[in-house]
Amino acid sequence: MNTWINRFVLCLSLLLGSLTFAGEVVNVNTADATTLAYSLDGIGEKRAQAIVEYRTTKKIAFKSLDDLKNVKGLGNKLLKKNEEYIRFK
Repeated sequence: MNTWINRFVLCLSLLLGSLTFAGEVVNVNTADATTLAYSLDGIGEKRAQAIVEYRTTKKIAFKSLDDLKNVKGLGNKLLKKNEEYIRFK
């Protein structure tokens, strides 16, 4: 019985650990805040909402990581960490 419980706990922790960061490719010009927060590491709801608000308020399409640096809370380190998952088209 103990072995079964240990295996269950291990499987559950592996499953939950993988849900923390999916690392999915996301278009920052079309994604909603929830999708951005789920897909990008270190981008929570607050930063994701800032991205959406910036692009809608300024009525712009991001074209590069440099454009995203204009959003408060996004810096070089955070953007480089997510570079392979960020798309602009």
